[in-house]
Amino acid sequence: MLSSIIADFRIIFDRDPAARNWLEVFFCYPGLQAILLHRFAHRIHNLGMPFFPRLISHLARFFTGVEIHPGAKIGTGVFIDHGMGVVIGETAEVGDYSLIYQGVTLGGTGKESGKRHPTLGKNVVVGAGAKVLGNLNIGNNVRIGAGSVVLRNVPSDCTVVGIPGRIVYQSGVKVNPLEHGNLPDSEAKVIRLLLDRIDKLEQQVQVLQEEKLKERELVTAGGSHGVANADDDETHSCYLKDKEIEEFLGGTM
Repeated sequence: MLSSIIADFRIIFDRDPAARNWLEVFFCYPGLQAILLHRFAHRIHNLGMPFFPRLISHLARFFTGVEIHPGAKIGTGVFIDHGMGVVIGETAEVGDYSLIYQGVTLGGTGKESGKRHPTLGKNVVVGAGAKVLGNLNIGNNVRIGAGSVVLRNVPSDCTVVGIPGRIVYQSGVKVNPLEHGNLPDSEAKVIRLLLDRIDKLEQQVQVLQEEKLKERELVTAGGSHGVANADDDETHSCYLKDKEIEEFLGGTM
């Protein structure tokens, strides 16, 4: 237990540039305080002592904003950054050196008994506000993007983003776990592909309209130019390269 506590301290200095000294970390990091209290509650929970483990968990929740059930298994060197709103269920397991941000839920999906909470492998990063629900297996070195909702198993060395969470493979690419801005946005990419496809179709429609107008000009020499200009304006106004869409995609791609 002592080795785990030492690892809990060291990982904070490795992953948080704001950590200045051990005194500040001990008194001002609620994530560390919650884990230390949980290790004590988990120890007496395994001894079969009633009530007191849950009381310690409840007090830890009151003072830190982090709720960890005494039955949950927390590995060595786990860092809960900021911590407010984190919920870890009774049968959840968190692997060594995992990183959990505020608002994360490792919860269940119903009232079933037995193993009903997720199992996280080693070096897993769970972004702020992410939800991992059910008896899932999350592999080693997995990154779960902020706000994602994971409902299926995730193999090792993957990135999960979106609602519901979608797996994005990054084979052979080493990613810094703190660089959240490098997480891929699969939904924005799909939207971009769809918009490009629709834009090509609109261009084809415009070409067909121009050919049709030329045929009309050959039949009726007068009065067709005004109609052509009106059709051109209408087609141009339907282009998907509008300012709002470009600004939206420009901020997510």
